[in-house]
Amino acid sequence: MYIEDRGARFDAPIDVVWEYIFGGEGHDASHKTTRHGQMKALAQDPFVLRYAAERRYGNRWVPEVMRITFFPPVATVQEWLRGPLAGSKWTYVYLPRGRRTQVDACGEFRSKTLSAARLRRVATEFLANEFAEDAPAVRRLARKK
Repeated sequence: MYIEDRGARFDAPIDVVWEYIFGGEGHDASHKTTRHGQMKALAQDPFVLRYAAERRYGNRWVPEVMRITFFPPVATVQEWLRGPLAGSKWTYVYLPRGRRTQVDACGEFRSKTLSAARLRRVATEFLANEFAEDAPAVRRLARKK
């Protein structure tokens, strides 16, 4: 199922947003819906990572694996390789808007274990939570600059 979420804005210029994205553990710590995250570069390309973690679905923690490809300062592309959303692919596109950065998300979400209605809820909650957890951390980093 195709889902998009356009027009969200970070209160920081695009260079600060990308500094946050590459913040490693600091970035990962902002996300309360994941735990035990581990990133590993794939092959020789430092912009293609394997991310393994546990994600909270309702009140359960479920292991998952993603491939994340970075195209700074334009976009990131994620693909779930394992977990309830395996086969899902989505992208974030970052658009400079002066002292702010717009982020548009869109992708194809799939699941072999979730009904269509549940999949739509999980995917839209995922996108909303990612932004809600990132926005305050990006704002704090921008204030330090």
